[in-house]
Amino acid sequence: MRALVVADTHLTPATLDRMPSEVWALAAEADVVLHAGDVLDQAVLDALAAHAPVHAVQGNNDEGRLALPGVVTLDLAGTTVAMVHDSGPTAGRHRRMARLFPTADVVVFGHSHAPLVERDGDGPLLVNPGSPTHRRRRPVHTVAWLDLAPGEPPTAEIVEVGPLAGGARTQ
Repeated sequence: MRALVVADTHLTPATLDRMPSEVWALAAEADVVLHAGDVLDQAVLDALAAHAPVHAVQGNNDEGRLALPGVVTLDLAGTTVAMVHDSGPTAGRHRRMARLFPTADVVVFGHSHAPLVERDGDGPLLVNPGSPTHRRRRPVHTVAWLDLAPGEPPTAEIVEVGPLAGGARTQ
């Protein structure tokens, strides 16, 4: 199973055209889309759902705009995936996520706009896709692929999208 992971899109119906075209193409290839918050408008989720089923959590900028859960835990291809918008400070993140989601094989989060794929020992694989629309101080806009198969360890990769993308995939 392939999951397209996005976060921090910060789009409205009036700005939906700012989503890089690669994101729509990747969503069409995905079995499922995971959105780790700061959606801003249902139109974003509806547009993604036109390509694949979508699961989303509420981000700090979604409050009062969308009624999304703060945490989602899913079984995808026999893999437990937990999703939350803000994982907190970098220091202690692995221990904190393992403590908050003791059965999770993967924890997906956003908020910082800083792409990350990282594992610490036997803890969950942490995945922050960055942002496809608001890169902040990052060199490129990004999303992530999450690959899941029964009996196999989950893997993820960061994918550059948008006008600054070099077409290269980074880990």
